[in-house]
Amino acid sequence: MTDIQELLLSRIRDVADYPEPGVMFKDITPLLADPAAFTALTDALAAIAESTGATKVVGLEARGFILGAPVSLRAGLGFIPVRKAGKLPGATLRQAYDLEYGSAEIEVHAEDLTSGDRVLIVDDVLATGGTAEAAIHLIQRAGAEVCGLAVLMELGFLGARGRLEPTLAGAPLQALLQV
Repeated sequence: MTDIQELLLSRIRDVADYPEPGVMFKDITPLLADPAAFTALTDALAAIAESTGATKVVGLEARGFILGAPVSLRAGLGFIPVRKAGKLPGATLRQAYDLEYGSAEIEVHAEDLTSGDRVLIVDDVLATGGTAEAAIHLIQRAGAEVCGLAVLMELGFLGARGRLEPTLAGAPLQALLQV
């Protein structure tokens, strides 16, 4: 394990039975509260953005905003929020996706992404991959290229990597931590 992985893991708190019994929630708020750990995380994700040749960073609501915005600043790139449906004013593109119990929709401002953009998607946790997969489709529908997906941690036992790799079409999926 690397020093940065040890630092990040030491600042992530396990919360048992949240949001429901049997779930072990990974709380990143202690990491965000620690300037050294948050800086290390931002630097690591910005390095991924630079290595993929990204021109923009997309953050997925809501914790992807917290991570993606400083990453885009550190890498000198634009930041685009992908929001839950109905939260953005103006013309949007919308993408529906299935959840464990039901469905949801995400959207982006139609004019924020263009055919020349190479987009790195940033989020905190990769669980089942439904939101990330919907974001990939949304970005592609906007005419932009997804050049990668970067997350703080991947919950490998949920199998999202296998689900996303065909949709990513060779773009890297990088997780700083595997849980």
